[in-house]
Amino acid sequence: MRELFIGLMSGTSLDGADAVLVDFAAKPLEVIAHCFAPFPDSLRAELLALNSPGNNELHRAALAGNAVSRTYADLVDQLLRQSGTERETVRAIGAHGQTVRHRPQEFDATGYTLQLQNPALLAERSGIPVVADFRSRDVAAGGQGAPLVPAFHQGVFGSATETVLVLNIGGISNLSVLCHDGAVSGFDCGPGNALMDYWCQEHTGQPFDIGGQWARTGNVAPALLNQLLQEPFLQKAPPKSTGRDLFNPTWLAGQLGPHAHMAPADVQATLTEFTAQACAQATRVFAANARVLAVCGGGALNTYLMERLQHLHPALQVRPTDALGLPAMQVEASAFAWLARQALLGLPGNLQSVTGARGARVLGAIYPA
Repeated sequence: MRELFIGLMSGTSLDGADAVLVDFAAKPLEVIAHCFAPFPDSLRAELLALNSPGNNELHRAALAGNAVSRTYADLVDQLLRQSGTERETVRAIGAHGQTVRHRPQEFDATGYTLQLQNPALLAERSGIPVVADFRSRDVAAGGQGAPLVPAFHQGVFGSATETVLVLNIGGISNLSVLCHDGAVSGFDCGPGNALMDYWCQEHTGQPFDIGGQWARTGNVAPALLNQLLQEPFLQKAPPKSTGRDLFNPTWLAGQLGPHAHMAPADVQATLTEFTAQACAQATRVFAANARVLAVCGGGALNTYLMERLQHLHPALQVRPTDALGLPAMQVEASAFAWLARQALLGLPGNLQSVTGARGARVLGAIYPA
């Protein structure tokens, strides 16, 4: 008998939403269907703007959340049509929402994390129970609220004979360290596609640098690269997480001040190298016990970035998670399907060793169909 859940993920890259229909009765899990919907330009621009304080933002955030959930609902319908699945057979939807602020442990020692969506609207539109707001409980328990994927990574990619490193490169990069003895650690290690995508959009009009082709035409500027690598977050010990609150256009403009004369392609090449080296700096301490660096998220499709990661990790096999049985663009959405399942079963979704929370917690709020 099948055990069906849907996972919906829209990450810090702000390109759109991925949706998967997963059967957890299959061992290993089976992704029955996967689809993607880009955000309309107007919604993407509004979500990007809401990453910073602005006028009338409560009203704007509420409407943007509605729009995100309508995109989610359309994706759910597409998944069901594509797979020929009756919606009554789906146990629940795990909906991440769109992160616009992530400030755990700041301001009042608790801080907050905010993902825009309207789970009630999604439950109403889809006719399927929705589990949402996964990060807040971990933050309330003193944790970072991120990353939440390492526990899922352990179940899917973990090995009893070797340590496996899983690097998710979305808008931000995060690393999962899956030790052969079952121990798991993980943390955000720096920028992923966010800075590269922004620079590419500004100077070419394209939403991202396809395959890293534009970066490949440029030359890395050592002075700028060294300056970028001095960012204090990179030196901070885990648990740690970040987002566009830090790695955003304002931060980049400050870094580029002394380098305003640089050709745009050289900046793109340097930002790509910065992403690769920030990830390498995070993984190097664990690489001695690992043979595989499995990459997921949009960064796995950036051929040039993958080449740079392999160059920086000569002793590791750097390859997309496809080689381990789950395609790179399906991993995060599948993780939120898994988190929804954990919530319905009353099981923890976080790992104290990853987020720094005071203990294991059941994550998410449930909106009945």
